[in-house]
Amino acid sequence: MLKSSGISQGDGDKKNKTGFATLIGRPNVGKSTLMNRIIGQKIAITSNKPQTTRNRIQTVLTDERGQIIFVDTPGIHKAKNKLGDYMVNAAEKTINEVDVVLWLVEPATFIGAGEKHIIEKLVRTKSPVILVINKIDTVKREDLLPVIEKYKSVVDFVEIVPISAEKGDNVDLLVELVFKYLPYGPMFYDEDTITDQPMRQIVAELIREKALQVLDEEIPHGIAVVIESMKDRPNGKMTDIEATIICERDSHKGIVIGKNGAMLKKIGTNARYEIEKMLGHQINLNLWVKVKKEWRDSDFLIKNFGYNKKDE
Repeated sequence: MLKSSGISQGDGDKKNKTGFATLIGRPNVGKSTLMNRIIGQKIAITSNKPQTTRNRIQTVLTDERGQIIFVDTPGIHKAKNKLGDYMVNAAEKTINEVDVVLWLVEPATFIGAGEKHIIEKLVRTKSPVILVINKIDTVKREDLLPVIEKYKSVVDFVEIVPISAEKGDNVDLLVELVFKYLPYGPMFYDEDTITDQPMRQIVAELIREKALQVLDEEIPHGIAVVIESMKDRPNGKMTDIEATIICERDSHKGIVIGKNGAMLKKIGTNARYEIEKMLGHQINLNLWVKVKKEWRDSDFLIKNFGYNKKDE
């Protein structure tokens, strides 16, 4: 269980508010962008393709008010394979395990089947739910009121906050409201901790992000990235990384590599820039491509590629 058992507001220790807040929503509503914005650096990968996030990713915000552990979850969607089942289960499980639920939606009045599925989960949770209307920079201000009225009628939200995760509009207000609903208690992490993700996992995800950004629409969902080795050189100024991009079909392997290796080189160049920026020094990145047919329907391979069933 993630939910904290902090000291109640009526007790003596009122120094810090500490707890867990989950970000849920349909694919591509901006959960990872919001989390990266709040933390102030890139932890979760983003792209314009849905179902980018596959794991529950915890990031930690610590300041004078206390500590919020944000749980970024995969987008809730209709699963088509075992990996999809894993992603949806990981997202839905967190709703009842946290102190605050942030439901991200886009600024539209249409409530589709995906939103209705999420509503069914939210009306049963005892956790306070904050509706976060993201991407307000894409609509006129007067168009927001009908959106707010529409969603107010389906769930009893404790707060409704229109934001732009991309531009940062109202993000500070949202963080302040999350603190409002957290219990008092001791902090879970040291103040310099920003994520529970191993560095290898972050590097693998950065490589996958760059692949998502340049590959054809039908291929990205069928790829995974495995870090074979990651070693710092003795001088500490260079890290050697060996990584394998896994795809499901031989035809996809050819596309990932590209003519004369051009596509793989582009993925590697883009990934190298991001990884070096994160690590603060140069890296030597070698990428390979392998085929593991139908890996998204293999429990063994799903676990082997870093998607832990215990997160469901």
